[in-house]
Amino acid sequence: MIIIFGSINMDLVARVQRIARPGETVLSRRADSFFGGKGANQAVAAARISRGGGMEVAMTGAVGNDPFGIACLKNLEENGVDVSTIRVTDEPTGCAFITVDETGENAITVASGANMALRSSDLPESLLSKASVLVLQMEVPIADNLDVAARARRAGVKVVWNFAPVPAVGERSTMSELLAVTDVLVVNEHEALSIAGIVGEPAGDDFLKAGSAIARSFGPTCIVTAGARGAYAIAPDGAQTHVTARPITPVDTTGAGDTFVGVLANGLDEGLEIGRAMERACAAASLSCLTAGAQAGMPLREALDRHLAQD
Repeated sequence: MIIIFGSINMDLVARVQRIARPGETVLSRRADSFFGGKGANQAVAAARISRGGGMEVAMTGAVGNDPFGIACLKNLEENGVDVSTIRVTDEPTGCAFITVDETGENAITVASGANMALRSSDLPESLLSKASVLVLQMEVPIADNLDVAARARRAGVKVVWNFAPVPAVGERSTMSELLAVTDVLVVNEHEALSIAGIVGEPAGDDFLKAGSAIARSFGPTCIVTAGARGAYAIAPDGAQTHVTARPITPVDTTGAGDTFVGVLANGLDEGLEIGRAMERACAAASLSCLTAGAQAGMPLREALDRHLAQD
């Protein structure tokens, strides 16, 4: 079983010619709503790929007692995610405000709402004991993420931590504690460089050097996603695995990273070696960019298998 402990949002998306600079207003013809939140995105990605593979996906999170929260719960259920440990709170459901430019790049502001009410205790031991993989992100309280990760480690569950967005952690000791309970760290180039700087391993603009330092010093396998260049896994002993990305013309890159994480978790849950799990995750992330919205383009297992078979 895969358990996702994390955020649930409703995304409000506006398409613009270019993303506004500080102090600037740009116009968009309309705004559309999509289901989102890094945790929910990763749960949907994992569940869609898990269909037909016999793997279960559960989500532990928090939503508000409002129309957005009701809709988010229904969406997760319809995608095959176990929502029995999602708590309904008095806080409003999280909401993300996203602008997407004509090249497919995006800028995102998140109003956390109910996500900040999520607690480690919301994930019961009875569910955690069934898991093989726990997935975490950085849109819920750090202390509760850390406690859940420590509990998972004690239970022999593999901890996959997507350090996105870059956590508001400035102390090396706190970041070191987080990394010490992580089995697989997933970051993009900028996140790798930021984390390396926090732990005293500055790497300039060399994200592979940053990932190597993190893996060597703290023990996780560090996976750095690099957009069109694919993804790199760096083991604690320095061994590297590179998986290329498939060429596409993106419509919307929102959710591509979450697709990667969810499909990677599925691969690890199925017992795939890291290179094969990354290959599937990269292919799924590319497919997700062909449709607008964080979750809309996340592929089902059959579509991903057909895509991979085209080689």
